[in-house]
Amino acid sequence: MNVIPVTIDRASPVPLYHQLAEQLTASIEDGRLQPGDAFENELALAQRLDLSRPTVRRAIAELVSRGLLVRRRGVGTTVASQVIHRRDELTSLYDDMVRRGHQPTTQVLSFSTVAVDPVAAEALGVAANTPLVSVERLRTVGDTPTALMHNWLAPRFADLDPEQLVDTSLYALLRARGARPVIAHQTIGARRPGARERRLLGLAAGDPLLTMTRRAYAADGTAVEFGDHSYRYDQYAFDVTVHEG
Repeated sequence: MNVIPVTIDRASPVPLYHQLAEQLTASIEDGRLQPGDAFENELALAQRLDLSRPTVRRAIAELVSRGLLVRRRGVGTTVASQVIHRRDELTSLYDDMVRRGHQPTTQVLSFSTVAVDPVAAEALGVAANTPLVSVERLRTVGDTPTALMHNWLAPRFADLDPEQLVDTSLYALLRARGARPVIAHQTIGARRPGARERRLLGLAAGDPLLTMTRRAYAADGTAVEFGDHSYRYDQYAFDVTVHEG
């Protein structure tokens, strides 16, 4: 069992349970704690950090709710199996994977600067017949294909180099050009994969496909990108925190 160093700042306005939860989350995402590792029990953790058991219990419950830890009767608490989790923040899949200690590989399947797509055009706030930048990529971790991603961009990004997308994220390239996505509207769903999706993602005919469409905007409200993505059901999960209105 790995004992993760934790620093608790009792003078900080950040709640103690949240400080603990964030540091434990970081230890999972950076690979110090691996899938299947036994997790330090609640009592031992409370004694080691001089925290109350309710504080530690709340922190552990937070990680369980995020899908990072699993509680099993007779086994105890362990780190959850290796699944890419997208938390409720605006990041790219590439960034998510790197944050969890993976080394993703990307294959650019198609790239066009004259794509016409009325749905994407509407999302980007341009005329339906506007030639858009269209890029489709296959993202893989190890030997497992994880996501099929199709993104559309406004014509001002027509000089984008598709070769750069092999080694970095689309959002990183956009930020480097001063187009920083800060807010997005996402629609998450599931459906049966088509023949091409089954082939590219290594799915069986009866396997489900997790889908997400995203409209991302800059701080001034300008549309930055429209994405239509498909994910393997067993390699991807969304973590979303909701608040009482």
